[in-house]
Amino acid sequence: MTETITATTWVYVLIQNPGSDEQIVGQHDSKDDISYIPIFLSKEAAAQGSLHMVKEKGQKYEVQAIIYEDLEPFAAKGGFILFVVDEEGRVMEQVVPKPVS
Repeated sequence: MTETITATTWVYVLIQNPGSDEQIVGQHDSKDDISYIPIFLSKEAAAQGSLHMVKEKGQKYEVQAIIYEDLEPFAAKGGFILFVVDEEGRVMEQVVPKPVS
């Protein structure tokens, strides 16, 4: 975790297909071969930052809040790193989730 994010911090992620077959949207950096989930510290930053994300055409997306302690094991199981991103899409911090036991 980071100094700004604790287990009980609410963060914001982009959700694909909200309401049915929901999925947290991840991204892939092919240059560095890194799969990551962009997380935002505010809903407004997520709404702006999501404009810079790669998305599938024809899909519906929605910004949703999730508590960090629920997101971390999901990311670890899927092999994702968490990137704290600002509204411009800039990575402010990288967080490697704790492995799921």
